[in-house]
Amino acid sequence: MTPPERDFESKSRQVDLSGQSILVTGGTGSFGRHFVRKVLERHNPRRVIVFSRDEFKQFEMRNEIPEDRFPQIRYFLGDVRDRDRLELALNGVDIVIHTAALKHIPAAEYNPFECIHTNVIGAENLVHAANRTGVKRVIALSTDKAANPVNLYGASKLASDKIFAAASNLTGSRGPLFSVVRYGNVIGSRGSVIPFFRKLVGEGATDLPITDERMTRFWITLDQGVNFVLSSLEMMRGGEIFVPKIPSMRIIDLAEVLGPGLPHRFIGVRSGEKLHESMITEADARTTVDLGDRYVIEPSLAFWQRRSFREEGADPVDESFEYSSDTNTEWLGRSDLQGLLERAKV
Repeated sequence: MTPPERDFESKSRQVDLSGQSILVTGGTGSFGRHFVRKVLERHNPRRVIVFSRDEFKQFEMRNEIPEDRFPQIRYFLGDVRDRDRLELALNGVDIVIHTAALKHIPAAEYNPFECIHTNVIGAENLVHAANRTGVKRVIALSTDKAANPVNLYGASKLASDKIFAAASNLTGSRGPLFSVVRYGNVIGSRGSVIPFFRKLVGEGATDLPITDERMTRFWITLDQGVNFVLSSLEMMRGGEIFVPKIPSMRIIDLAEVLGPGLPHRFIGVRSGEKLHESMITEADARTTVDLGDRYVIEPSLAFWQRRSFREEGADPVDESFEYSSDTNTEWLGRSDLQGLLERAKV
């Protein structure tokens, strides 16, 4: 089924950021740059703080989004592993968008301690720092690899999701609200297979490497991802995981769009990789509701007064429901992908 056009930008769901102070951890990444620019251009925040540990990436971002053009922006060097530094950065902050993570699967497998310190201990540090500094709302970005994980990166993000889902239980009704946004591969991000295929084609490759012709993935554009986070920020009640309804695509079709006519060389599924990705497992179906353009996995335990989507009339999914890239009802065809690539300017 061809997917409907969704931008997740309903005005009724857009949070009012006027006068708000916003901090983005890992703010020099693909999502962070797009998010920061959009917030500065379309909203009227008091401050937008880019919190990251790479001074060179901050230097590059300063050239793209300079302080003289956007006087609300601040660049703050720091690491989510350092709770004291994080707490200092969060003074006076209202909203946190947490994107900082070690995402490279082979690197995480080879450096497990580093992955855990950033993705898991970093999440714990943010919860403590946000609670101590009076932050109002925290949204953490997750990944489809956190559902039924088969690699350390996915497992660390599942642990991170659990930390944020439980955080409101720790802070109570007067503390910050914590929620998670989980989605699939991002069209236009530096880490996706699209720039890799583009590079091979540009260098004159005679074929494209494909892991398995059956492989499928969920896809979302950077702009959709930013809009989804902003709308979820307005809807959040604390403890839930927001999952957008987005289309799937076969990797073999993706390769055909990016390298039309090039033969495919099948290299086999790599260690720590799945044929298909899942964003909602059958075990989570019991607490999942359907809100039309998204699913929400509500917390199974909530010890504070929390308004439930289910209690307000949201439709629960079937108990056998699973949201997986191979059984998805919405699919990107080759022409659909071409249109997305053009709109995303990739």
